[in-house]
Amino acid sequence: MKSYTYVARDTGGARRDGMLAANSSNEALEVLHHRQLTPIGIQETAVKGIKDRKSARGGVRSADLGAVCWQLSTMLEGGMSITTALDIIAEDTDNLQLRQVLQRARSRVSEGRLLSDGLAGSPKVFNRLAIALIVAGETSGDLGQALGSLAEHFDGRDRIAKKIRGAIAYPIFVVCLITVIIIGIMTLIVPRFRMIFDQLGGQLPAFTRAFMGFYEVLCHDALYFAAAGALAIGTGVMLSRTKRGHLFLSRLVLHLPLFGKLFTESFVATFCRTIATLLEAGVPVLDALEILRGMTTNDVIVAAIARVKQHVTGGSNVALGMSAAGFFPNMVVKMAQVGEESGALPAILRKTSEHYERRTAATIDALTGLLEPVMITTIGAIVLVVVIALYLPIFTMSGAGH
Repeated sequence: MKSYTYVARDTGGARRDGMLAANSSNEALEVLHHRQLTPIGIQETAVKGIKDRKSARGGVRSADLGAVCWQLSTMLEGGMSITTALDIIAEDTDNLQLRQVLQRARSRVSEGRLLSDGLAGSPKVFNRLAIALIVAGETSGDLGQALGSLAEHFDGRDRIAKKIRGAIAYPIFVVCLITVIIIGIMTLIVPRFRMIFDQLGGQLPAFTRAFMGFYEVLCHDALYFAAAGALAIGTGVMLSRTKRGHLFLSRLVLHLPLFGKLFTESFVATFCRTIATLLEAGVPVLDALEILRGMTTNDVIVAAIARVKQHVTGGSNVALGMSAAGFFPNMVVKMAQVGEESGALPAILRKTSEHYERRTAATIDALTGLLEPVMITTIGAIVLVVVIALYLPIFTMSGAGH
């Protein structure tokens, strides 16, 4: 897929400049003709194509989808036609995959089909939740508001995802830094001191002998340690592909120290916000729960949502189903009960989601605040051990010489 810039005139004679993606210049001309534009000039843009291919490999982010939905909502509420809005947004987006999705949707809409039909053919970009909200907006005749709600959903999901990525990235970075420091010490510093110790001779202090023994083991058995790590990772991957193994790993993730609470609270926030958005759009509760089941791969959470759906199908309410599932915090169950009794379940769940989003942010801040001194202390302790082990013989021998 290549990128082309064009200059054309519309049916009214007005000049139109823009950019489009096509496999060839002939296909680009056909696209312009389909848009009822008379081409004046068209040229391939190689640099833009490279950027687009890189963007396509990166996939479509929630932030990109949120921006598209906000733009569509604003344009439709301003009286612009769907085809024109899709044209403008497709030309402006830098993500090739998203641009192709919007162009396909534009073609289908121009054939008389609904926007939901045009986007439903790209489930990896616009999932079931997005399509359900768009269908609800088309049914109610307020597509602009539905797209605005969808944009808020994508923005909220992007905020939570960024916070979780930030919380996970920090300890990973520090662990990598510690690993680099250890490798540097073991390969550059310790061998030089070992030569000095051999030249000086004499009995080394017990602490230094223990350190040098650890160094010898690490050097001679490094391949075994690497093989053991690779075996552990391979075992984990194979285990995750089995039903029992995946269930075990799902439980393990939710019970990890510090991070388990973070994952649970972030999903509860997503659950409340998503079901509130769907119910506000007029999506039935059972359909909303089924959509939510597809938003996670954690077997424990999937089973909990399935149990809620089972209770609702049997005539029970959402709050009792959540209580029976045994996964949702008691506060969420109570808030759902209050919402059902007052007839304001979507509004109550939205407030609950905002509360848990704040709790997720607070947990991440606390986690980062706790990990920072721990990691700094760990690095300091490693450096201190190395310094004492390497310089202790020098101090001891110099003292013995006096």
